[in-house]
Amino acid sequence: MTAISAAAVNELRKKTDQPLMDCKKALTESGGDMEKAVDLLRSWNAKAGVKREANETAEGRVGIAIEGDKAAILELRCESAPTAKNDLTVKLVNDLAQAVIADNPADVAGLLAKHQDRLNEVVGVIREKMVPHRFERLDGGVFGSYIHHDGTVGVLIQCKGEKANDEALRDICAHVAALNPAYLRTTDVPADVVAREKTFLLQQTQESEKAAEDKATAEGKKFNPKPANILEKIGEGKLKTWFGETVMLEQPMANAGKYPNTTIGALLAKYGLTVEKVVRYKVGAQSV
Repeated sequence: MTAISAAAVNELRKKTDQPLMDCKKALTESGGDMEKAVDLLRSWNAKAGVKREANETAEGRVGIAIEGDKAAILELRCESAPTAKNDLTVKLVNDLAQAVIADNPADVAGLLAKHQDRLNEVVGVIREKMVPHRFERLDGGVFGSYIHHDGTVGVLIQCKGEKANDEALRDICAHVAALNPAYLRTTDVPADVVAREKTFLLQQTQESEKAAEDKATAEGKKFNPKPANILEKIGEGKLKTWFGETVMLEQPMANAGKYPNTTIGALLAKYGLTVEKVVRYKVGAQSV
């Protein structure tokens, strides 16, 4: 039997990041051949992934890559929160997002067709199931991004314009990460949703008016009802407020201290940018 030196085991560990005992076993089975030992470890890592196929992947993190006029956002799932924060996982999700830009795969299966070994390497070290869950690739324009400190929420924004303002776009993405607006533009809100909200706001205004009348009557005071045009303006103001709460471009920037009295739409216009698309990934949720 070939004697395996500690130096050889350490060298293989540096190459593969695998546990020392696995490195020693691989070198022993390969007769000390370093390349064969690497292949053995890869084979074992693939089997480790197969063994964990039934495991639940409820945790994970989001990775974003931007390369010139192309960008990608990707959600990677894993089994535990500590693994999602592991440096190896952080690098993996960013590498896979970069691969989405470089390879332009049609789906997750297409991505893994070229990068399964890369995934298996990390699975072999961490000993948890890990799977790319979804990704989106955007082409053209300028980009901004934000990833929450724990990696569970990420936002990628695509704009038209001559030049991106990285700080402003990052702040907008942070706003979207926190508030998750339902719509991008007012024109994106379905007509039936707007009609339903108008009906609700009108009812709210009428109830407020009736309450004021009842109070005046109870106090023996004269009640002067608001004219119809005034009630209509009140309704319009409330609808505008609702849009400001629901539609991204109409929302005041969450960081009011840095951007006082500034909507997202106004901030983009200040830098000559027009938003094309916003992708928000939250681990375990659907994109908006």
